[in-house]
Amino acid sequence: MRKHFNSRLIAVMRKHFDSWSIVVIGLTLVLFIVALFIQGLTHDLLLEAGVFLVSVKLILMSYKNSVHAVEMEERLEQIYDLLRAMRNSSHLPEAGD
Repeated sequence: MRKHFNSRLIAVMRKHFDSWSIVVIGLTLVLFIVALFIQGLTHDLLLEAGVFLVSVKLILMSYKNSVHAVEMEERLEQIYDLLRAMRNSSHLPEAGD
C-alpha cells in the first residue's frame, strides 16, 4: 500500500513539476534544515523560516496553476467536442472550407 502511494505521489509531482522544480524544492528544504542546525534558535532563523515559507508558497502557487491549466484544457476540449457535434448534426461547413 505504501509503495503504491509513493509511486502515485511521484507520478503526480512529475505531472505538475518539472525536474528542476523538484530539485529546487529538495534543495530549499535541505538548506533550511542545515540553517536550523547551524544557526540554532536565533533571530536569523526567523528570516530563514520566512524565506522557506515564501518558497513553499511559490511552489504551491505553481502546483495550483498547473492543476488549473489541466482543468481548463479539459473544459476547452469538451466545448470543442460539443461544437464539433453541433456542426456535424447541422451539416455546417467547418472553418476554412
